[in-house]
Amino acid sequence: MKSYRKELWFNAPTRRAFIHITPQVNECLRESGIKEGLCLVNAMHITASVFINDNESGLHADYERWLEELAPHEPVSHYRHNRTGEDNGDAHLKRQIMGREVVVAVTNGKLDFGPWEAIFYGEFDGGRRKRVLVKIIGE
Repeated sequence: MKSYRKELWFNAPTRRAFIHITPQVNECLRESGIKEGLCLVNAMHITASVFINDNESGLHADYERWLEELAPHEPVSHYRHNRTGEDNGDAHLKRQIMGREVVVAVTNGKLDFGPWEAIFYGEFDGGRRKRVLVKIIGE
């Protein structure tokens, strides 16, 4: 069995962003040479997410509105976590909702997606460099 590991780095200039990363993950798969196996993609920061859904701007706007309704950024005093001097209590909750990672089957050298599926990096506390781990195992 082969194993491949690569870190993808992101620095979203805005506090929140959804970044389509399927092309970068496909490049990792190509580099790995693995034809059959599993591909794990996970955010390595507790205020970021990796998820699979449709690459459609209306849906992303809906996510933005929905997440802000569930865990609004302000008032920052609303979150006990922010008493530590942080202002990102909402980002931790948003990450919990959107998830830490995805696993995608690799079949015949390709990510084995359903219709319209794509991989996204979700940033909820942007403005600094963060990484995503891509780990692929298989033959």
